[in-house]
Amino acid sequence: MNSDTTRGLLCIWTDVDPRHDLDFNRWYDREHMQERVAIPGFQSARRFAAADACPRPYLALYYTDTLGVFRSDAYRQAFANQTAWSLENFKRMRGTQRRVGKLSVEAGAGEGGSLALFVVPQDKLAQAGVRAQLPPALAAVAAQDHVIRASLLETDAGLSTPVTADAAPAPADGLVMIEATRAAVAVEHAKAVAASLGLTADEVYSFQSLWRLGA
Repeated sequence: MNSDTTRGLLCIWTDVDPRHDLDFNRWYDREHMQERVAIPGFQSARRFAAADACPRPYLALYYTDTLGVFRSDAYRQAFANQTAWSLENFKRMRGTQRRVGKLSVEAGAGEGGSLALFVVPQDKLAQAGVRAQLPPALAAVAAQDHVIRASLLETDAGLSTPVTADAAPAPADGLVMIEATRAAVAVEHAKAVAASLGLTADEVYSFQSLWRLGA
C-alpha cells in the first residue's frame, strides 16, 4: 500500500527509572498523550503496560491519518518544542525504542485489550519472501477466535529520530502486533508468526491496555 494513503504510527517502547515511575505515568496520562492527539492528523493514542517480564515495560502507540503527518509543520514544531515536563521525563527513560512508520498491514477491526508484539529485524523484513508472507499470515491470524487485530508497522528510519540520549537510531525494521481479548491468545499467535519467520518465542512480549484517547 502507498504510504500516502496508509495510516501512520508512532511507537514509543521504553523503560523508565523506577524512582520516577509515578511522575512518568502522570506525564503520559495528564499531558503527553493529550498534547500529541491535538496535533492535526493524529487520530488516537493508546498506552500499554507489560503483562510479563519485559526490558521495556511501557508502550505508547499514536495513530495518524498518513505517514506524511510526521513530516508536517505542526508535528515538526511540536517535536522541536517539547514541554519542560517532557524533557524531564525523556531524561528518565531507558532503553527507548522510537519507531515512526506506516501500518502496511492492518487486518481485523477494533482494538484488543491484550497485545503481543515482536520485532522483525531489518535484514529479515527486506527479504521478498517475508514481505509476501506477512500480509496473508496476519490476515489469517485476525480471523481466529478472540483475535481482534493483527498489524505490521514498517519503520521509516529517517523519521524515527531518538528522543533520549542513550537511544540508537531505529533501523528500517518491522513491528508485528497481535491484539486479542485474551492475553494468552495474542501471545500464542504472535509466537506462531514469529516462529514462521525463524524468530524465537522469547522475542515476543505481552502487554495489557491501560487507556486510549481519541475518536
